[in-house]
Amino acid sequence: MSSPPIRPSEKQVTMAVIGYGHFGRIHAEKVAGCNFAKLVAVADVEAERAAEAAQTLGVEGVQDYRDLLGKVDAVSVVVPTVAHYEVADAFLSHGADVLVEKPITDDPATAAKLVETAKRNGRILQVGHLERFTSVAELLRERLQRPLFIESLRIAPYQPRGTDVNVILDLMIHDLDLVLSLVDSPIVSVDAAGGAVFSHSEDIANARIKFANGCIANIASSRISLKRERKMRIFEADRYVTVDFVERKIRSISNPSGKPPTTLSDVEVVDKAYSKDDPLQKEIDAFAVASAGGDAPLVSGDDGKRALEAAIMVNDSMAAHAAAVEQAQGLAKTSKGAA
Repeated sequence: MSSPPIRPSEKQVTMAVIGYGHFGRIHAEKVAGCNFAKLVAVADVEAERAAEAAQTLGVEGVQDYRDLLGKVDAVSVVVPTVAHYEVADAFLSHGADVLVEKPITDDPATAAKLVETAKRNGRILQVGHLERFTSVAELLRERLQRPLFIESLRIAPYQPRGTDVNVILDLMIHDLDLVLSLVDSPIVSVDAAGGAVFSHSEDIANARIKFANGCIANIASSRISLKRERKMRIFEADRYVTVDFVERKIRSISNPSGKPPTTLSDVEVVDKAYSKDDPLQKEIDAFAVASAGGDAPLVSGDDGKRALEAAIMVNDSMAAHAAAVEQAQGLAKTSKGAA
């Protein structure tokens, strides 16, 4: 299914950005450039940042986000993950729509509460899974029918600002959400392994996920690489698709006849390249339109909760694997000492 069309609205919603760190600054710039919203305030716990936002953007700058409760139509929440629930819940409870950065919260229980708060108050809750707003992702949703096997790779250089969570909640969750949207089937098993290299939590991980419909996804993520690379390979009946999200290229290799090809000329190869788009602007535009009474958000609170639950399953499997390895190593040492 393709992403909902952006429909202009006569109403321009008033918005605030909560958190003015590295990504919060980018959010504020995009909201300021949105045709469907008016940026009126920025909140940050650091007085210098709040003052900088006020001076740079010409908006109200506050240290305490609670000063904005009941004063805006919608907010973009770009604070550390541990504070997602508190901030998002407060605005939803005071009548504002919320776009919260991924992951939706840091545990499924608070994610479920947040979804319930949004429904109880009739508010919109959208989660910032940017990959859904890329043109390549839109094409995949339109053209894929039933993936049988998905292989995903996402690696990036180390950046300390992302280490408040492990690589699963930092990077892999993007691919988990995209895979879940393409497969649309319950997860039945997860086998994962990973390890910490530079930070105090896992910086590299690999997960093999099996779905109820038989599809299998192998997802690898690393934040300790020397280069940035994001690729995906998808196999389904009579078709093989490769995607390079960095280079914005997609190749589809198919067998139109459905019969075993006798020569390469029987195989259809279609290459397509995409010009650079701005998924964050598209995400914020879609949120503002939804807040103004337009289309429902492409990535709902339920979607964010599902992606988080998948990430927790990966974390649990990874922890079980690490415990098994530690036990095996302990037994090996004991056996060697006895010998």
